This record gives sequence, C-alpha cells and structure tokens, in this order.
Amino acid sequence: MELRTLRYFVAVAEESHFGRAATRLHMSQPPLSRAIKRLEADVGALLFVRSAAGVTLTAVGTVLLDEARALLDHADRVRVRVSAAAGVATLTVGILGDGGDPGVTRLAAAYRRRHPGIEIRIRVADLTDPTCGVRSGLVDVALTRAPLDETALALRVLRTDPVGVVLRADDPLARRDRLRLADLSDRRWFRFPQGTDPVWQSYWNGGRPREGPVVRAVHECLQAVLWNGTVGLAPLRHDLPAELAVVPLIDMAPSRVVAVWNEGDTNPLLRSFIEIATAAYRH
Repeated sequence: MELRTLRYFVAVAEESHFGRAATRLHMSQPPLSRAIKRLEADVGALLFVRSAAGVTLTAVGTVLLDEARALLDHADRVRVRVSAAAGVATLTVGILGDGGDPGVTRLAAAYRRRHPGIEIRIRVADLTDPTCGVRSGLVDVALTRAPLDETALALRVLRTDPVGVVLRADDPLARRDRLRLADLSDRRWFRFPQGTDPVWQSYWNGGRPREGPVVRAVHECLQAVLWNGTVGLAPLRHDLPAELAVVPLIDMAPSRVVAVWNEGDTNPLLRSFIEIATAAYRH
C-alpha cells in the first residue's frame, strides 16, 4: 500500500463522497476511483458501500481508516523530524484579521502537541490580500476565507459560515429576522482598495459594484458602519459590539474558511499543518 493511496482513501472516508474528496485532493474523480478500486483489490475486500448519495465505510474500511491515519501520522512525523534535523524547522502562517477564531485556537494547541520543536511564525494580514502573503512568498500557508482567486494555489476547505449584513443597532433593518441583498440596494457599502483580488471583492460586495468608504481591516469596516451607517457583510459567527447587529442574508452563499498554500509546495511541515488544521476545524 502506497502512502499516496492511503491518503486518497482517508480523504474519501472523511468526505463520504468521491467528488468532494477529489476536490479536496486537487485531482479529477476517475483516477481517484481507480486508485480506491486497486486498494480494494490489494486488501481483498470492499472498503466502501457506494450509493447515489455518497459512500459509507464497510467494517473492513473502518479498520483500515484507523490504521491508515496512524500510518500517515507517523510518516508525517518522520518527515518533520528529518526536516528539523536538516535545519528546516520553521513554518510561517498567515492569518486573516481574526485570530480569535476558535478553530485557530484548537489548531495551535494541536500543532504544538504534535510538533513541539517546530517554530511557527505568524503574520496577521489585512483585508486587501486574502492570501495573507502566500502569493508574495511572505508566508507558507494562510488561514483565510474564500472565494478568492485560486490561480496557482492549493486550497483546503476547513469550515463554512453563513453570512449576514452588519448594521447599526438602531437601523430599521436591524429589527428584521432576515434580509435579501435586494433590501440593501440603495445603501452605501464599504469597499476594498483598488487592486484587491476581484473575486474576493465581488463576494464581499454582494456580487455587484458598490459605493462607499474604502477600508483595509475588520476594525475599519465596523467603524464605517458605526460612524456612517454603511453596510457590509460578515460571517454570522463574528463577534460584534453591542452598538452593531448582524442580520442573516438568505440569498448569500456561505463564506468558506480555508487553508491556502502555493500549488506544488512539497514542504512536509506544510502537509502536516493542513491535516492537523482539517481535524481541528472539524470539531
């Protein structure tokens, strides 16, 4: 059994779906399906029960999942220890503005337990660069939000959050249980500076050009709402001051919390970080 095939198997088992697993692995579905069938032939038993809705593990698959995770975990530790011995013992992580996310807290604790000898350097980025420095080479991996321009990047979805509109608490719309983007068509929105990733900008502007103050940081966005009555979007789980309210938007796609890194980066520290992050955000 090759480690790569076991990683494929774990991805399918965790996603319960070949299509989602293929997306997570940045590959097409047919070669993934073939790899799993070869693994089943090697094992001599079915690992998944297939259905139109996805897949579920068989009893044999459940046993293999535990063993595969343990084996892959050991392989990652070997790579990290060898890299550390060679002097490659630092990983730089970019974080988009809200390091108070409980997922980040769990990830930090889990990573320290797994790799106590690795130095993690943190770079907190503002809203003008959703890759937090990945594209410019300032960081190895970023904990950020999608959608963004994914050209030459690899991406792992860690969580999805529903989105709402941030309003002043005394705004008449703040008393509503839910809103649509059309309810905000006559409002001023905050905007990002010229040159900001257009995919990112379009999402946070509700899919159309807007007029309003230019902001660079989450704090500036909130101040724009407080002082000017500007509206903007934010994940519903974002903590807000008492003077502000957030109302769910029923026609807005959720915001995905993602880990992003440069496509083709083979740093073993990065591989281990992504797997630990996936588990940390799942809880």
